[in-house]
Amino acid sequence: MTSSRRTTAVHAAIRELQRLSEIFQRRRVQLAREVDLTEHQWRVLEQISSEHFIPSMFARDNESSAAAVSKTIRQLLDKELITVSISATDGRQRDYELSALGKQRLAALRKLRKRAIDTIWATMPESQLEDFTATAAELTARIEAYAAKQDKE
Repeated sequence: MTSSRRTTAVHAAIRELQRLSEIFQRRRVQLAREVDLTEHQWRVLEQISSEHFIPSMFARDNESSAAAVSKTIRQLLDKELITVSISATDGRQRDYELSALGKQRLAALRKLRKRAIDTIWATMPESQLEDFTATAAELTARIEAYAAKQDKE
């Protein structure tokens, strides 16, 4: 492959990755909206459902501010999707749980997500899925290594 063709191919791959990233994010927003949530509210609900939710850790891990997480928690409380109580083991901590309505909402969202996965991903030939996974893993590792190198400079 000539240098010019390779450059064209690289730029085409970057464009397609950008399109994929954008549509993937747009679909997450659409899925959340279908059950009257924002994408951020969805992420918080998922984390609360895991029973290991600590707002400050969620903020750090998701590159979000503590204020944004607090606002989302208030929104979820207003929608009656979660409950908050003082921890029985440590009065300085709060326990977050999904309410019955929150569990229903999250189940509905997961059902919509599964339907999308079944329609989009599960119909792809296994060899294409394996190739995509390998390529995505390699690309992710390369980008992470490059970013880490840039952070050190």
